[in-house]
Amino acid sequence: MTAPLSDDAANRFVTVARTALGDSLRSLTFFTRTDYEQLYLRDDLEQDADLSSFIGHEWQAFQLTQDTYKGSELGEYQYTVRSFENGFLLRVATERDGVFVTTDGLTVTQFDEAASALESVLEDRRD
Repeated sequence: MTAPLSDDAANRFVTVARTALGDSLRSLTFFTRTDYEQLYLRDDLEQDADLSSFIGHEWQAFQLTQDTYKGSELGEYQYTVRSFENGFLLRVATERDGVFVTTDGLTVTQFDEAASALESVLEDRRD
């Protein structure tokens, strides 16, 4: 599989995520509709997740969320947090690409700050 990101772009995502989330960051994966690349995996974790299934689900869920809540009084979609027994998944996506990170427990404020920082990197890629 060819990497969908340059090394510089990948490093920028990792730096932003590590800065925002610190040691709570478990993993970071960049994705598009057709490709993905795991950019970071914490040393104490095993690389056994079926990322292609995660990507398919997260892309579909993003599209469904966009369609469902478009024009609602809640305002524009920003990001999604999923809670699991052993951690959390934060998805930030645009119409073109996205990232999801897995983390240990965080506050809502920390998720918000991380989502904003990652969205900024995604937006910079458009320019």
